[in-house]
Amino acid sequence: MREPGEEGRRWLEQAEEDLKWTRHLVREGAYHIACFLAQQVAEKALKAFLYAQGREIVLGHSVERLCHEAAQYDQSFAAQAQRWAILDGYYVPTRYPNSLPGSIPARVYTKEAAEEAAQLAGEVVALVKERLR
Repeated sequence: MREPGEEGRRWLEQAEEDLKWTRHLVREGAYHIACFLAQQVAEKALKAFLYAQGREIVLGHSVERLCHEAAQYDQSFAAQAQRWAILDGYYVPTRYPNSLPGSIPARVYTKEAAEEAAQLAGEVVALVKERLR
């Protein structure tokens, strides 16, 4: 079993690395992938916070639900849950054509959506990083 702080830092480090690539994908025009990866960044950052609190297992992918779990330790997360919850909408439809009848993710997601997703993911990382200091 890893020490909780160390495990949290590992998850946060991966979230920060993925955030870097999210921003790169936005610049390169891979908007659907950037939106998906932004959701993953937020998920990993929130899991980093929860692992750092001593949680041994953190399940699920919902940013909103993970925010509510994190709020059990720090109310700052509850205040952001609704704002960041939009990232949950990028978990499946950004990847699978059958979630977008008549189109494909590569044609649907816009630069604006990807920029907003990257911004929100960056906010999650920043708050977790601040709380883990």
